Parts: sequence; C-alpha cells; structure tokens
Amino acid sequence: MILREKEVIVPKPSDNQNLIEHLSNKLVDELSPNEILNRFVISITDDNGYFCELGTLVKDNEYSISQNKSIFNFNKRSFENTEHFNAVLLIPTGIGAEIGGHCGDGNAVARLIASTCDNLITHPNVVNASDINEMTENTLYVEGSILTRLMMGQIGLQKVRSNRILMLMDKHDDKLFNDEITNAVSSARISLGIDCDVYEMDNIIKSVSAYSNSGRAVGTVEHLERLFEIINKFKDEYDAIGLSTFIEVPKEYHTEYFKDVDIINPWGGIESMLTHSIAEEFKLPCAHSPMMVSREIMDMEVGIVDPRKAPETSSVSYLHCILKGLHKSPQIVSYNKGLNAEDVSCLIIPDGCIGLPTLAALEHGIPVIAVKENKNYMRNNLEDLPFQKGKLFIVENYLEAVGIMNTLKAGIDPKTVRRPIPHTKILENKENIEPLIGQEVTKDGKQ
Repeated sequence: MILREKEVIVPKPSDNQNLIEHLSNKLVDELSPNEILNRFVISITDDNGYFCELGTLVKDNEYSISQNKSIFNFNKRSFENTEHFNAVLLIPTGIGAEIGGHCGDGNAVARLIASTCDNLITHPNVVNASDINEMTENTLYVEGSILTRLMMGQIGLQKVRSNRILMLMDKHDDKLFNDEITNAVSSARISLGIDCDVYEMDNIIKSVSAYSNSGRAVGTVEHLERLFEIINKFKDEYDAIGLSTFIEVPKEYHTEYFKDVDIINPWGGIESMLTHSIAEEFKLPCAHSPMMVSREIMDMEVGIVDPRKAPETSSVSYLHCILKGLHKSPQIVSYNKGLNAEDVSCLIIPDGCIGLPTLAALEHGIPVIAVKENKNYMRNNLEDLPFQKGKLFIVENYLEAVGIMNTLKAGIDPKTVRRPIPHTKILENKENIEPLIGQEVTKDGKQ
C-alpha cells in the first residue's frame, strides 16, 4: 500500500451551501476504486473554485483495509451542550504557520487558551517540541484525523487515566540511535510514570518527503501494509502507538532548515500522513517522531537558531513530547459516549485555513475564531463561506482570540464591549398591508 498526495480543483457550488456534501460528491469521481481518502485541505480558493489537496491510501491485495467510512460523513449536532466550555485549537501540519508550524512553538498559545476553557482539544503538531511538551492537565492530545472525525460528528472521545503505549522504531545501522530511543522511553517511564514497551522493526516502510504546489509539506509512504501487519499483532495489548521511523529528505535540508527561518518542516507532512492512516485503521491514538539519520547529522553545529526551531537542536530521539501526549490521549468511542461535537464550544484556527474541521464548524454553527497573525501558505477568505451571523470572528492575534472566547463563554456580544457601539438595529416592517387600505375593519379585526 502507498500513501500519496494528489491535487484537484473543485468548482464552487452555485448557492455556496452544503459545502461538505458538494465537495464529497465531486471528489468521489477523482478517486480510483483502490484509493481511500484520508486527508483533505483546501489550499487556495479563487474564481476557478477550490484547489483541494488530498492524501490518499492506495490499496493492494496484500492487506485487507477495515476503513469503510468516508472522512466526509457528517452528522449534524442537534444542540450545544453548555455545561462546559470546550475549545478546539487547530494549527495544521506543514502549512508554514508562523505560530505552531515549527517545533512545538504552539505550546504557549495552547497553555493560554487552555487557561480560559474547561477542556482544550488539540493535536500533536501544536505541542510536540522534541523533548518538550508543556500541555496542561486539561488538554486532550488527539491525532489530527481523530480530531476531524470528532468535529464531523462521527465519534466521541473518552478521557483516560493512562494508556499502555507501544513504541515502534526502525532498526538503525548505528545502534546508538536505537539505544537512545529506548533510553527516552525509560526516561518517560521514570518521570511520567508511563507504561510503554519498545519494538524494533526492520525498516519496513519507505517515507520520502516533498512539497505540494501550494508549499505544503507532503510526500509518499510505500509498503504501509507491513507496518499495519505489525500493529495488527499488538493492537489488543496496547492503547496507543508511538512511531520513530526514517523520513528521507535531501541531505542539504538538514542545514538549510536551521538557516532559513521560512522553510517549512519537511518531515511534518509524512508524519501526519502516517499517523492519520494508523489512527483511521486501528482507532488508536498515534503520534510520530522522526528518527535521526546519522551521527554526522547529530553532530552538526548549527549555532544559535530561530527560537521556534531550537527544541530540535537539543534532542537525539525527539521522543519525549509524543510519549507525554500519548500517556493520557483520549480513546475513540461511539458518538453518544464521551465528549463529542455537541460539547465543542468554539474552534480556533489560523486565518485562511479550510479543512473538514472548519467546514464542520460551519455546518454545526460552532463559532470559529480565525487568527490573522498566524500567517501561513493557505489562500482562502473565510468570510466568503456562508457562516451564520456571529459565528465567524477574524481576530488579530491569540490574545484577542482569548478575549472572544471569554465573551462567548459569558454569553456577551463582543460588539457591546467595544466603542463606538453601533445604534440598535430597527428592522423594517415588510408585511404587505396595502390590501387593507381603504377597507372597513370591524372591532374584532374582520373586514
């Protein structure tokens, strides 16, 4: 089996309504019978329509896939549960996000947002910072495709006290690196108290990074069925899967990445593709850290780097962040159990990002807070989407986003705490009363 990306242009619907259904119907024709869609993003919207980038799993006859539900399946929530205020923070992987697009540099933002809600639901890209993960106790660490299914009304999330983790690692030619991964697991066991075993694989998959036409980090993964076969052997013994595998990138990227502040992390796209496919197939929490290639790369002197990339210069295994995240990552349950779309109070995204979580929020009527300061490669105008009145907030930064969250939580119209305050709107009476003019009306109102 192969994981790969493809690009498709979908025309806009004439009435700009029912976008999930429209996109689903159009994209079915773009997939071959042996392809399963597991990632979707609209990277550009223009007069030609929606420029869609799709992550697909190409099946073969060697492994029987259990995935049978389309990622576009949408179940609209019937109400909003206001008992708690739960926020979803999304910073998509591999889009060059100014904040949260490097190495866990979304941690401070996540901590800020978590401080103003009961539960923060976010994904590994936001808080993974090599040996650092500063997520709070009220943060739910959820793989990206599972977060999408939550927003689409397909599943629920069940909090856990802890997970038993299986750490799968590629076999390295230099034993040092496999020892470092085992030591990282041991470090997490004695510091976090996790239950985790390590399994060494024989480099069974081939992952090669690339960039899409929009600049997103993507790539291809070959022989995925071999990885699935191993997970299938252990899936009933463990609650979560950690991965440390090789990802091929051009050698010069290792130095260019730290010198060029604008280069998108070339490893992130493959990581997302892998974890999406595993979480979809096995319904287990999953996260990935890339395996160090060689001592030459490990010993590179990169000097003082952009703070957003600094965590990657001080780690060999890049592993502790995912072990901490997987430790209490919620389990996937049916929609009517645990936390579900009815419990989501708002979605916070970088401005311009349109994926299934954004479209699901649009359909559910969940408020969306889009942050302009978190610049990225996506080129969409969210204000062109048919949001209900008062459901889309375009803010300058995450500090302002937290202010909007608090007004939503308090049930306050944000316009009422700003000045100048607009005059109260008086709606025009549009009832047609002309037929009554000149007609006699009795005391009981009859003509």
